[in-house]
This record gives sequence, C-alpha cells and structure tokens, in this order.
Amino acid sequence: MCGCVGPATRTDSGTGAVADAYVQSNRLTWGASASVVAHFQAVGQQAYLVEQLHPAAAQLPISIQSQIDAMTISQQSLVALVQTMEQKRRDSDAVVDDAAKKVAQQGFQLEMNRLGKESATRHVLRALYSNNQVQEQMTWFWLNHFSVHQYKSNLRAMVGDYEETAIRPHALGKFRTLLGAVVEHPAMLRYLDNEQNAAGRINENFARELMELHTLGVDAGYSQQDVQELAKVLTGFGVNLGSTTPAQKKEWQEFYLRKGLFEFNPARHAFGYKELLGQPIRSSGYGELGEALDRLARHPATARSVSKKLATYWLADEPSVAVVQRMAQAFERSDGDIAATLQALFTSAEFNQPTIHKFKDPTRFVVSAVRLAYDDKPILNVNPMLNWINRMGQAFYGRATPDGYSLQSAAWASPGQLATRFEIAKAIGSGSAGLFKSEGPDVRELPAFPQFANALYYQSIIKGLGPSTRKALDQAASSQEWNTFLLSSPEMMQR
Repeated sequence: MCGCVGPATRTDSGTGAVADAYVQSNRLTWGASASVVAHFQAVGQQAYLVEQLHPAAAQLPISIQSQIDAMTISQQSLVALVQTMEQKRRDSDAVVDDAAKKVAQQGFQLEMNRLGKESATRHVLRALYSNNQVQEQMTWFWLNHFSVHQYKSNLRAMVGDYEETAIRPHALGKFRTLLGAVVEHPAMLRYLDNEQNAAGRINENFARELMELHTLGVDAGYSQQDVQELAKVLTGFGVNLGSTTPAQKKEWQEFYLRKGLFEFNPARHAFGYKELLGQPIRSSGYGELGEALDRLARHPATARSVSKKLATYWLADEPSVAVVQRMAQAFERSDGDIAATLQALFTSAEFNQPTIHKFKDPTRFVVSAVRLAYDDKPILNVNPMLNWINRMGQAFYGRATPDGYSLQSAAWASPGQLATRFEIAKAIGSGSAGLFKSEGPDVRELPAFPQFANALYYQSIIKGLGPSTRKALDQAASSQEWNTFLLSSPEMMQR
C-alpha cells in the first residue's frame, strides 16, 4: 500500500476501550466518527445512553443550523405554506392559453418538488450533525413506520411539518402521544384517504392500516368488523385547506373542531353505537377517536408488534423472542414509553454482543460513510447524498405503499445494490463526490479529502476487518483506492 494513506505505526494503549466505544457508538448513531467515539469514551456507555434516550435540545454546527433556518419550511407555518401553494395551483389551472398554462403548472410542480427536497435535506443534515443521534434515527424509524407518500396530492408541502410536529417531538416519548399526533396530521389523513370517509360512504383504508401497520399488527386477531367500526370512528376527521368553516346544524355545532388544517366535521361523522375489540366506544364525536387510540396503543399486541419492529431495525432481521418479550414488557410497564422500550433493548445481552451483523439500508450506508469520512466538518451540498439514496430505492417520503421500506437485509443486498455502493464508496473515497461544492449564484468548492487511515482506524476499525479486506487494503495502489476498498468492504456494510 502506498505510503500516502496514513502512518505506518499505531499506538495500542487503550485500544480495547476504544474498540468498545467504536462498536457501541456505531450501533447507537447513524455511524461512528472520531469525535463521537471520543465523546463516548469520555462519558461512558451509561451516561451516553442517558444523553441519547433523554436528549436535551439538539446542537448543530452554526453553518448547518443556518441552512435549516433559511428553508421555506422553517420560515412558514403549515397553514400559510399549504394555502400559498393551493393558490398557486388554482392560478396555474386558471390560465387559459395552453402553452402558458403548461409553463405555470410546471412552475407549480417545481416549487412543490423544492419543498419536498427541503424536508429531505433537513433530515439528512440532522442525521449527519445532530448530537441527538438516537432521536434522529427514531425520527427516521417512525417516518417509515407511519409512512406517507409525498407525491400524492399536495403532500410535498406537508411532509416537512409532518416530520417536524407529528414525529420528531414524540420520537422518544409515549407511543400513544405519537400515535395521536400522526393520526390527526393532515398529511396522514390525506394520504390514507380519510377525507373520503364519511357517514353513508365509509372508507376503511385508514382504519385498516391503523390497526394492521401502525398498532396491533396483521396477526393480532382483530376482525373485519373491528376495521369497519374503527372506520366509523374516523368519519368526519379530515383536512380543511380554506379559510372558512362549513355550516353546521345547530345540534352539531358544539362538536365541530378545527386546529390548523385539521378538521373534525360532525356533519360527516357517523354518530351512534360502536364496538371496538369487544368493548363499546363510550365517547361521542371527536372523543371517540381518542378512546379508540387509547385502546389500540395500550393493547398487548401493539406492545409486541412495535417492540419486534424496533428490534428488527436496531438489532437483527429476526430478533429473538426473548428480547422482543422483554421490550414488550417494558413498553407495557411504562405505558408505551419509547425510550424505556429502547433502554430494555440497548442494555440487553443481545445488543451488547461483539457482533450483530445487521446489514445497512441505503440511508444508513450513505450517512455513515459521510460521517466517517468527514466527521463534524459541515458539507455544503446534500444533493449527492439524496441522489445516492434515491438510486438505491429508499428516497425520503418516497414509498408509495403505506407499509414503509423494508427493514430486512435481503431487500438491500442485491448485486445491483452492491455495485451502486461501490460507486458511492469510490466517489466519497476520492473526494470528488461534490459534497463540498455549493449551489446557487455564489458557487464555491472547498478542498476536502477523507483521511480514513487515522487513529480511529488503527486503534479500532482495523480490529473488525477480516483477512480479505485487510489484504485488499494492503494491495491498494493509492489513497483513493484504499478509501474506496474500506468503504465498500463487507464490514462497512454492517452496522
């Protein structure tokens, strides 16, 4: 191997502690870096878990926070943003001349795409640089669990707020609170067609997914009658994009509720007796949903279903029955506290074994590679990362079906995927990925070349590399090739 890739010797003192810090921090974050490992070593595993499971306000580099603050989705409320875009849509549709109308409609679509891209960019920047790494991963996890597709209707204008207000604040809190925020968000109501769910024309789409995907799980033993009853509970819950409220009969006026774009319209609600999971719904109107969500969130099947999905994401494609059971018990004891459920997982013997071998999905592969390459050095351009993630089939808010992206390794380990990952590793490893080339009128490019052959590599990473990977690294003809071989190695595909 050429002499330019790093020092020829390393210091072995304390390497066991460093190795442990590297392995653990790599599992608990979007990807280990030198600064994260140093912090983990300084505070120890127990204190680090407390920091992560009960985080204070996130800290981001000033330049990164400035990028986020400058975004439209950061500066405008959901109501203002959606109403502005609705007016632009109406204006473009009203243009009479065909050629001018096409231009106007294309402009509207470009602006909608920009809003969706802002949301994805903000998510990636936080994944790269936030000190609250477990919270960031759980934000991704719940966005995937409560998946919406941004290209349905006007959801591109909503997904940023959906992540920011319904998901992120509750990602480590009580599952019931998270569930309630998701169910009432306009993005979810619109995505799963609940605007079309009304007395006299019941639409079961949202009710079915709420039970099958979001809470109880497909094998929980509920009936088609339960789905129908929950669909009746959900009647009247919808979205109002206008500035006026619908007229109501006198006897229904007290039931009407509006919060931002969310609306409960009693004129569309199926009042009357309902029974869910063998028990009657005793509330009336808007309160019926809260009672139903309480029942779903606190059901033992939900504890098991959510715990298994969390263990699948963090630990293994097929987590042991024992660890899922302990997590489910923690979930039930704590009334659905997500942090407590994760505590049971993170302190388990299964999670703390030397190797886990959980294959990285596309987002984790890309984010972990950039974190390892550049640590806390702020990048200027997220576009290459978004493009790589899109190429590998895991675009943010891009899953068309409500089941979310697969958490199973087999979904991401095809020969085509691995070939793409090698190309990405080469782009990052050669320093030519475009991450430090800004966009806009003031284009600038900062010099940046990743130095993987550093103290972290020699003290820790190398210990987890197999003979084949070490041999390939020894035979690398340049720093760029060495970097590429490391990033594309089988070991770097595992978390």
